[in-house]
Formats: sequence, structure tokens, C-alpha cells
Amino acid sequence: MFDGVLFFPVTPFDRSGSVCRQTFAEHVRAGLEFGPGGVFVACGTGEFHALEPGEYADLVRAAVRTVDGRVPVYAGTGGPLPLARQFARAARDAGADGLLLLPPYLVSGPPAGLVAYTRSVAEASDLPLIVYNRGTARFDPASAVEVALLPRVVGFKDGHGDLEELSRTVASVRAALRDADKPFHFFNGMPTAEATVPAYRGIGVGLYSSAVFCFAPEVSTAYHRAVAAGDDTVAERLRTDFFHPLIALRDQVPGYAVSLVKAAVRQRGLDVGGVRPPLVDPAPEHLEELRRITAAGLALCTREAAR
Repeated sequence: MFDGVLFFPVTPFDRSGSVCRQTFAEHVRAGLEFGPGGVFVACGTGEFHALEPGEYADLVRAAVRTVDGRVPVYAGTGGPLPLARQFARAARDAGADGLLLLPPYLVSGPPAGLVAYTRSVAEASDLPLIVYNRGTARFDPASAVEVALLPRVVGFKDGHGDLEELSRTVASVRAALRDADKPFHFFNGMPTAEATVPAYRGIGVGLYSSAVFCFAPEVSTAYHRAVAAGDDTVAERLRTDFFHPLIALRDQVPGYAVSLVKAAVRQRGLDVGGVRPPLVDPAPEHLEELRRITAAGLALCTREAAR
């Protein structure tokens, strides 16, 4: 179903604050040149939380039209249950290939409630659905098995980082699906996932989302190639010189996991605007540090390519 780095494009806003579909299409086209394994539109990096239904539908249609069948297009949904179901139907009508189910809004329900929430959203359309274990959505191994057995659920993405629990979840789900005739994938969904790729791969979770792919696909794909080839030296250099400094900068301000990415896209020449509140755009000193980190990652890629 997926093969390669997963691309989560940002949502561009123009000077009036409206979604800019033309810039979005340009952003997606540029990413496609680097061969992502899938495009996930209007998810966390795409500020799903800040979109109204009409904007969301426009973005999904634009992604489907731009991708033109080259890779799967998945769309985010989540939040209040009625809206999550509405977004799921809108994604289906716009031609998406599947859904990524983001956490329910604000409340932290027990595992049984999360299963019911997932079932209700999955039943709102006929699209395959990936569950995101993050934020207020915390599936234990037993509830992960329950949702994995739902006919339309095809994946489990982890953003909590509890590797002990995830190891039990992976083993439990695989055992439950051993005789099932459907594809099922596990994903590393940690912010700046590249830093945790070795640990996740150790428990059999090889697929991951890459926010870096939005602004430095050269770095993102170089890291993916190094990991796939078992080139630990290059992978470690990229983590040390690029990913770890980026994480240190990201952790300075809540929401920088999104706003730094958009700022870096702007720094590399595509005006995608800023973020919508409650997120904030990076401070000037952080923008300068971001520029330095990006330059270091690109320089390392250039050196490795010349070897």
C-alpha cells in the first residue's frame, strides 16, 4: 500500500488568510518529484485543526488532481464525531484514497470509547482508515486489536512513543490478523520521526511520516535511502547535524512542529504564508537558526552525493 517517505504537505494561506489552492498544488507537485510513498493532505502538518469543511474539501480535491494516481492520497479527519464523519464523507467525495483518523477533540475517552469513535467514523464512508494513536487517542493493545479487526481499518500510526506498549500492540495486532485477508501497516508518527526510526524499526515499524519532506526533501530522502541501505554512518550524521538540532529548536515553543515547517518552506522559496492561531510563527532568532540547520542538512547531502 505504501513504499517510501510519506509526504504531509502544509496548507498555504495567502495574505488575506485564505487557503491558496494554486500554491498548494505547486507544493504537492514539487514533493512528488522526490518520489514519496503517499501524500497525506490536511493532517497535522497541514493544520487540519484550523480548516473549515469547504477549505478541507478544496484541498483534498487539489491533492487528488495534482497527484493524479501516482501515489495514494489520504486525508485527515477527526475532532468532534459529527464533524469527523462529515470530513470523512467529504474526503470520499473529493476522490481521496483513504483517511488518517486524528484524535477526538479535547476529551480523553477510555479505550472502549475510542473503539466506538473509530467504528463510527469508519462507517461514515467506504474509505480505508488509518488510526492515529496520539494526543487524546491512546489505544492499549486490546483496543488496538479491536480497531484493527474493523473491516475498513488498514493501519495504526503511533505518535505517543511508548515503545514497550507499541511492541505489545504490534505483536497483538499481527497475531489477531494472521488469518485475515487484508493489508495492515504500522507507522511511526512521532514529530520529526527520523530521530526515532532506528527504535521503531527494531519492533517492526518501518513506515514513517516526514514533516522535513515538506521543505528539505533532499535531506528526507537521503536519510531514507541510508536507512534502507543499512548505511548507519550517513544516517547518524544526518541525525546529528540536522535532525537533532531541528528537534531542539522545535521543542522551544509549542506548535513549532508545524510553524517551523511552514517557515522553512518559505525560506526555500515557496510563499505558503504563516500559521493560523492558536499556533504562532517562529521568532526572528529562531528563523535564523532554522536557516542554519537546513543549510547544514543540505550541505551534508551534497557532500555524500559527491562521494
